[in-house]
Amino acid sequence: MTLPGVPPEGILQTIQGSQMADSTTNMRNEIGSIVLAAGRGSRMKEFKGNKTLLPLVPEESPFRGREPILLHILRSLPSGPRAIVVHHDKEAVTQVTAAFGVIYCHQPVLNGTGGALLAARDFLRGITSENVILTMGDIPLVRPHTYLRMIEELKKHHMVILGFNPADRKQYGVLETNGKQVRRIIEWKYWKDFAREVRDALRLCNSGIYAAKREAILRSLDRLASSPHVVQKEINGRWNRVEEYFITDLVEYMHEDGLPVGYIQAEDEYEVMGVDDISALQKAQQIYRERFL
Repeated sequence: MTLPGVPPEGILQTIQGSQMADSTTNMRNEIGSIVLAAGRGSRMKEFKGNKTLLPLVPEESPFRGREPILLHILRSLPSGPRAIVVHHDKEAVTQVTAAFGVIYCHQPVLNGTGGALLAARDFLRGITSENVILTMGDIPLVRPHTYLRMIEELKKHHMVILGFNPADRKQYGVLETNGKQVRRIIEWKYWKDFAREVRDALRLCNSGIYAAKREAILRSLDRLASSPHVVQKEINGRWNRVEEYFITDLVEYMHEDGLPVGYIQAEDEYEVMGVDDISALQKAQQIYRERFL
C-alpha cells in the first residue's frame, strides 16, 4: 500500500538517483579556476610583499590601501572550485583570501608558469569541473564576462587564449594562427628577428590568461613536466642556468595532438595589463577607479 503523497520505494530511489545525477552534472558544469600568485615580481622593487596583495584603491600610498588585486580577481572569476598557487609571502596570501574557501597549492620552486600549473596538478585531479580558467594573480582588470566568453568558446576548442592587440607589441609573446586556430605562441626573443612581413602578420599578443578543458590539461602535464627549458636567470645578483616550465607549451602540445586551440580578443589592452612595476600599479588603480567604482 502506498500512502498518499509518499512515492513507492522504487520511485524514491529513482528520485534520489536523479538528484545525485543532477548534483554531479552541476559540479561538472561549475568552472574551475587556478590563480598563479607565487612570485614577488622582480620589477616591483619598492614592495617586498606579494604583489597580488597590492591595493586597487590606494590610500596612504600606492602600496597601502584597500581592495587587494587578488580579491578583485577572485570576485571576477566564475563560480566553482578555485585554487591559488602560492610561494612568496604565502602566509599573507592565505590570510587575505581565507574567506573565499580556495585550495592553496604550494609551488616549491619558482620555475615558471608551467611549474605553477604542475603544482596545481592534484587540484585538477580532484575537481569534477569540465572547464578551467588559468589566470595570473597580477592581471586584475579582466571583466567577468570576458572569462565567460572564453568558456563559451570552449564549446569549439580544447583550449582558448585571451589575446589582445596592444599599441606596442614589443616584449609580448604573439599568437601564430591559422584562421581561428592557434598553432603556437612565439616569444618576443624569437619573433623580433622574423622578416618584417611575417612580424606584421602576427597581430595578437598573449595575455597569459587561458581557458581549457580539464582533461586536456591533465593529458598534457606529463609531457610538460618532462620538457623543461634551460634559461639564464639572475638570482641574488648572479646569473644562473635554471630549468623552467611554461604554460605556453601546452598550446603547441594540444595543436600537435589534434586538440583545437582557439582565442578571443580582449576589449582593450588595459583589460589584460599586468601590474609589473609602480607605474603599472598606478595605472591599474586609475582604471579600476574609472571602470569598477
